[in-house]
Amino acid sequence: MKPADELQLVDGTKAVVCSEVMRKLMAMVTRVARHDAAVLIVGETGSGKELVAQAIHQNSLRCGKPFVDVNCAALPEHLVESELFGYEKGAFSGADAMKPGLFELADNGTLFLDEIGELDGKVQAKLLRVLDGVPYYRLGGHRKVAIQVRVIAATNRDLEEEVQAGKFRRDLYHRLTQFQLQVPPLRERPEDIVAMADFFLQQQLPGTHFTSEALEVLQRYSWPGNVRELKNVVFRAAMQVKTGMKEIRASDLPAVICGIVEGAAALKFTGNLDEMERQMIVQALSQNGGSQVKAAQKLGISTRTLRRKLEKYRKENGPLEPSLGALRKEQQRYFRVTVQLPLSLNLDGKQIDATIVNISSGGLAVECPESLNHGSSLEVSFKLPDTDITLEAKAKLAWTSPGGLAGLSFAEIHPAVERQLQQWLVERARTEGWTEAEPVH
Repeated sequence: MKPADELQLVDGTKAVVCSEVMRKLMAMVTRVARHDAAVLIVGETGSGKELVAQAIHQNSLRCGKPFVDVNCAALPEHLVESELFGYEKGAFSGADAMKPGLFELADNGTLFLDEIGELDGKVQAKLLRVLDGVPYYRLGGHRKVAIQVRVIAATNRDLEEEVQAGKFRRDLYHRLTQFQLQVPPLRERPEDIVAMADFFLQQQLPGTHFTSEALEVLQRYSWPGNVRELKNVVFRAAMQVKTGMKEIRASDLPAVICGIVEGAAALKFTGNLDEMERQMIVQALSQNGGSQVKAAQKLGISTRTLRRKLEKYRKENGPLEPSLGALRKEQQRYFRVTVQLPLSLNLDGKQIDATIVNISSGGLAVECPESLNHGSSLEVSFKLPDTDITLEAKAKLAWTSPGGLAGLSFAEIHPAVERQLQQWLVERARTEGWTEAEPVH
């Protein structure tokens, strides 16, 4: 097997490439980067689309200019337009000052729109005009803004089918696909599985190695969560290795990776239509590892619709109905705890005091007295209520809204701390009416 290539990217992370198919893709990336046309990157969730986008920017003539990335699915629906295009002072209640949009922040650089299939028709139309070089108005504005930005988009959906179904604009699709790059899923490039597994392991336990049996197990698994899932599996295995051990055995890997089926049989739906809908959503989340994107696709609804329904269930008065079932480990990603909690933010060495308004396993919603810029490196530190646990992590700005609210997603968190957070969330969920999943014997 050829030695792996390690590519340093704009945010300091590394991309590991070993398989021939990925070497060819990265060679194409180098050629595409020299042009200034829009690029659509297609691939499954967690397959590395963002790394490809960063590589395009890094190899382009814009490499010294801003690289601004935004997850369209993570933006609240009512804030998408104001986040992308900005707003003027007084545009709406709470707009106390003019705010430039992400397009302006990326001027002369690259704007990466991940999960672009989540944008609604109104925003798609405005985006098309901007891609064609037409100046635009900020929300509530009377003066046009002209910018020069290269747009790279990514999706895990089949946008051609979305176009046929009338869910995505045909003209925007063709405008985005001046170049289209397909990132193959991890199961189709087993050489990368070995190279990346070793790379992630050395980050956690330098000098440790996988046994040949463990590598065979890793290569046989289908990796529905792709690179993101592989990274989490390696981190968990590394945390469980006994002190002094220098190898990871197959027995140190999760049972599901080794082909041992875990979990109970599918739910039998009972009750009225609302109750059946709840049960179907819970089961879809469970069967797809807690991924809201995959669960929504399985159910045939949008991720925004799924999130609205989950939020509705959480806001219902009193304990949640037993028909929601037990809160499985995979479902904890969408569970949020509402709190009012002091937060210490470190922004490029500057200390900022903020307030947490809700906590999930994926990140925080906070009230922040200062404006945060997309792409900023943030360090968060806070104490979990009713515990002696101080949670420290690196975070990334996911969205902002008028009035100082911001969403922070965890970019780097120690696996041991992550487990403590998960345990705390489960305990808080129990007080709201959820029950824990019974162990399978």
